[in-house]
Amino acid sequence: MEKQKTIFLSALQENQDKLYRICSIYSVSSEDSKDLFQEVLVHIWKSMSSFKGNSSIATWMFRIALNVCLRFKSKYAKTQNRFIRLDSMTISNLGSEEGNEKNNEKIIALRKCVKKLNEGDKAIIALYLEGLAYREISDILGLSENHIAVKIKRIKSKLFNCINEIL
Repeated sequence: MEKQKTIFLSALQENQDKLYRICSIYSVSSEDSKDLFQEVLVHIWKSMSSFKGNSSIATWMFRIALNVCLRFKSKYAKTQNRFIRLDSMTISNLGSEEGNEKNNEKIIALRKCVKKLNEGDKAIIALYLEGLAYREISDILGLSENHIAVKIKRIKSKLFNCINEIL
C-alpha cells in the first residue's frame, strides 16, 4: 500500500498539469474542470492495484483520465436538456501587452475549436498538445501509430480553419 501511494504521488506530481488540461477540454466551466480532475484522481487511485507496468504510468493515467472524461461528457449531455446552467464570471488580469493579448486570443480560439471536435479527435489532440509521442497516444487509445499521425494531420487542418474563422 505504501509503495502504491509513493508511485501514485510521484506520477501525479509529474502529470497533474497535463491531466487537468485534459479535464478542462471535456468540461464546461472551471468548476467542472476541478470536479472532473478530482474524479480522475479518485479513479486512478482506486485502480493503482491494477497497474501492471505494461506501459508507462503516465500512459496508464491518461487512459483512465480519458475514460472518466468521456463518461462525464456522456452524462453531461444527458442532463444538459434538463437544467439551465448559470456560468460564473471570471475576471483576471491578463496583462496589457499587445503580444500577450494576441496570444491569449489564439489560446482562447484554440480551446473553443478543440471543444467543437468529436470525442475521438478531441482525445487525440488533447494528448498531442500535451506533448505525447504518437507511440504513446496510440498506446493510450488503442490505435495504430500511422492512424494517429493521419488523424493529427487532419485535426490540425480542422483547427487551423476554425481558428482562422474566429480570428
